[in-house]
Amino acid sequence: MSAAANKKLVQQVYTDSANRSGTTFLDNLAEDATWIVTGQYSWSHEFKGREAINSGLMGHFRSFFAVRPRTVAFNFIAEGDYVVVEARGDNVTKDGVRYDNQYCMVWRIEDGKIKEIKEYCDSALVERVLGPFPAERKLAAVV
Repeated sequence: MSAAANKKLVQQVYTDSANRSGTTFLDNLAEDATWIVTGQYSWSHEFKGREAINSGLMGHFRSFFAVRPRTVAFNFIAEGDYVVVEARGDNVTKDGVRYDNQYCMVWRIEDGKIKEIKEYCDSALVERVLGPFPAERKLAAVV
């Protein structure tokens, strides 16, 4: 796919997220995709495979919210297989705490499928609001 087509795919993922609807992400996630949470904190890990991403990482993340989490993108840069996105969350936890993290996400698209995501965010905010990522969920997520 072209850089423009890759950018359009990732833009649709964020349109779905902003609207708290849609299945573009899961519909286009490769079976052997990897989501890398960067850094040196409890959430840092390479979640390998569609199930590890959807049920492990995202399943745990979604459990903190009464409604589907919302992330709004405001900048997209595409070149080749890569799309870089700046985005900001717009969320409130079930406990009523704001969770509006800021993200820089690096997406790699291969043959029209989401193959890899590298997430950069405010790790101190993650730990303060969501707490540590359970080690047993990381182990269950390993392929």
